[in-house]
Amino acid sequence: MVNAVIFASGNGSNAENLFNYFANDTRIKIKLVVTNNPDAAVVTKAEAYKKNVQLISKTALEQYTNQIIEFLKVENTDLIILAGFLLKIPEELIKAFPEKIINIHPSLLPKYGGKGMFGKHVHKAVIENKETESGITIHLVNEEYDKGKILIQEKCVVEKNDTIESLTKKIQSLEFMYLPKAVELFL
Repeated sequence: MVNAVIFASGNGSNAENLFNYFANDTRIKIKLVVTNNPDAAVVTKAEAYKKNVQLISKTALEQYTNQIIEFLKVENTDLIILAGFLLKIPEELIKAFPEKIINIHPSLLPKYGGKGMFGKHVHKAVIENKETESGITIHLVNEEYDKGKILIQEKCVVEKNDTIESLTKKIQSLEFMYLPKAVELFL
């Protein structure tokens, strides 16, 4: 059985989707949720699904990376899923879990990737640049922002009348459909 840990900073809709999708799967157990935001909705969702929650501040992530790695190893972590986690993963953590950290990004990388490019910022840039398509990229994490090996890319049409909100809904629909499939690829 693969022991997975979800890192999330916000609403937790992708985390909740994974909880439901893998609820009765004997190949994987989502052991806990790590967040940097104690007020994030993901905390309430994780608790509702009886998942342990670990709060890790930005400072702790940067200054106590080795202790975090040891904690994850004690938890027998096999896979880390970044589902809307807004902090950069330290290089030491990436090296401790090589090709075992999956990230979901709301654009067709390499477009609209990198520092500061997340959620509505990506969608705003896509609309402002009059792109005709957008989508999601699910990739392995390496030492460079949004540059790891691509596992899955899926597209959607960007209509002329799309808003940040309507594009967000299209992207979330793709995320809900394909993030579990990317995890299954890992399994």
